[in-house]
Amino acid sequence: MDFTPNSLVSHVAYEFRLDADQLIDDVKRCLRREVPELWEDPDITNLTLANVADHVTALLFGLERGIEPSEVEMPPAELERARWLARRGKPMSLMLRGLRLGQSVMLDRLLERMSRLTGDVELISAATRKLIDKTTRYADRVSEQRVVVFQEERDRRVQWRLSMVNEASKRIGTTLDIARTTQELADLATEHFADLVTVDLLDSAFRGQDTSAPDPPVMRRVARQSVRDCCPESTIQPQQLHTYPDGSPHAYALATGHPSLHPFDVPASDWPAAAPDRSLATNAHGIHSTLVVPLCARGATLGVVQFFRRRNPDPFDDEDLLLAQEMTARAAVAVDNARRYTHARATALALQRSLLPRHAPQQSAMEVASRYLPAGGQVGVGGDWYDIIPLSGARVALVVGDVVGHGIPAAATMGRLRAAVRTLADIDLPPDELLTHLDDVVIRLSGEASTDPDIEADGDVGATCLYAVYDPVSRRCTLARAGHVLPVLVRQDGTVDVLDLPPGPPLGLGGLPFEAAEFDLPEGSILALYTDGLIEARDHDIDEGLTALSQALAQSPPSLEATCDTVLEALLPARPDDDVALLLARPRAFGADQVATWDLDADPAAVSLTRSRVSKQLSTWGLEQLGFSTELVVSELVTNAIRYGRPPIRLRLIRDRALLCEVSDASSTTPHLRRARVFDEGGRGLFLVAQLAEHWGTRHARRGKTVWAELNDSGGSLAQAFL
Repeated sequence: MDFTPNSLVSHVAYEFRLDADQLIDDVKRCLRREVPELWEDPDITNLTLANVADHVTALLFGLERGIEPSEVEMPPAELERARWLARRGKPMSLMLRGLRLGQSVMLDRLLERMSRLTGDVELISAATRKLIDKTTRYADRVSEQRVVVFQEERDRRVQWRLSMVNEASKRIGTTLDIARTTQELADLATEHFADLVTVDLLDSAFRGQDTSAPDPPVMRRVARQSVRDCCPESTIQPQQLHTYPDGSPHAYALATGHPSLHPFDVPASDWPAAAPDRSLATNAHGIHSTLVVPLCARGATLGVVQFFRRRNPDPFDDEDLLLAQEMTARAAVAVDNARRYTHARATALALQRSLLPRHAPQQSAMEVASRYLPAGGQVGVGGDWYDIIPLSGARVALVVGDVVGHGIPAAATMGRLRAAVRTLADIDLPPDELLTHLDDVVIRLSGEASTDPDIEADGDVGATCLYAVYDPVSRRCTLARAGHVLPVLVRQDGTVDVLDLPPGPPLGLGGLPFEAAEFDLPEGSILALYTDGLIEARDHDIDEGLTALSQALAQSPPSLEATCDTVLEALLPARPDDDVALLLARPRAFGADQVATWDLDADPAAVSLTRSRVSKQLSTWGLEQLGFSTELVVSELVTNAIRYGRPPIRLRLIRDRALLCEVSDASSTTPHLRRARVFDEGGRGLFLVAQLAEHWGTRHARRGKTVWAELNDSGGSLAQAFL
């Protein structure tokens, strides 16, 4: 049979096409021997087998029909296989090497067959050149298209991954809430990446403590999300505590901080060692791949995130693991920020609440109710405070203040100012003088802060304060303010008045005076003291807030506690932008049956008459058991006033929770307690008073002073023991 080079190639290709299986088997054996990597992954193995069969058939068909390699129709699935490799993160080099090896095997077999058909060396040589040219051009064409499609898919995956990372940066960590942050990670991952995501945090990290975990570590399930109708219900419920078995991927991730990728190709009976949540770790539910990625931030491991696939047929690969790490890393920083914020906020709030009065002190001048609400936003706990301070003479002081700033520094400053106010109140300073001294304290604190390198602030310390003193005997209230919002008075008929106090500068400016104002407080009215967070917000100004406050107080229920709740509910959102302190007080008045007053002559003979009057008044009040100690205290105080003071001299007894004895005179000289020596004739008066009274002291007025003593049953018992 006469052959031309083309007909020889066509004839040989025709013979091989009739028995293509043998040639395909030869190519497979060569690939198994030369490229064993193609047979390590079952998915790549299947792809290789399909490639060999399709390309051998296509190339033989083209050689038989004399079709140019550029016109040979490639297998329909060729390009999709290249995309599949790119999606799975598999290298293209193995497939290209396999293509070249397959080409060399086909050339060897075709050349052997040609030598059997003819002995014409020149014909075989010409046919060989044509055969090499066509097979090479076919292999080059296939390789080129493979690489182009593969690279396009890789570029698309890189862009998709970058977009996922960018979206993660936008959507994860929108708040400083741990549970919401982890749920944002789970939601994002199940939309584009996984079919099921679970997030477990170390319980110690979740509670803001040291992240060192016990062995085994105790975990808390904080987030879970799955594609609808995709995955079974978890045996681990939200917020449930659990542990990971030793040797599990989760324990490995916690111990080393390294992620891991696991196909679900092991028997279900082996999964308890790999996943504590057995319902998620069984092939009966179709889950075929999982990623275990630790949540690590700032050198600490906070927890573990699990990504599962069921609907998506592609198992996770190394690139998926890298993407999961990038998303988890962003979530970990957000979780750590939220954890630190939560811990700092809880610390500041605990400090704030510990510095505020836990219970209203016992006093008869006013019925009081109070509320403190920390800010609900990201600004943190502030420095708002209030206080109720019993004073001498059955009076009571009400304080409301607001320190500039938020967080632990503001709470600590608040505590120092509250202590300073209590100290100044103990010496019975008038409201305007007390604010003047408190202003000096704030200036000193600001100076200390500005020179302390460990304080992360601009050095400025500022505050506002309102200080009020109510006297139930005179029914007068004296108030002074330092840059604070005005108080509100609600009368019994429902009329609401904003008390017009003289303006005063905020604390910390220095050099400017404070002024006080006096008001009559009708019995049964309500005095409302508060901080600006109650009436000022982003969506309205102070005037609108004052109007809303007045309306809420005008419709308030009889109970002060209920009134506090009504006011807060009417004026504040669920999460206020600023701290709020609210103090409501309903004044009481002491009648004539509780107060006895005598004007005394500056004559030592008046002491005896005074003792007689006191004894009679105690009998009227039913306090005969206090007669001896009271007469002795009154004698000493009146004697001192006559001897060392100036007229007019006045004695006042007040029957309250204790018996209050007050002696006033026009002198500003303060008596001092001293211990008399054995042979001294005097110097024992105030020492006796101090022994007989529960408390005693001196308060100054604009003109003169008042020396007071508080006696009760324990004082009477002490007097008997003293004698």
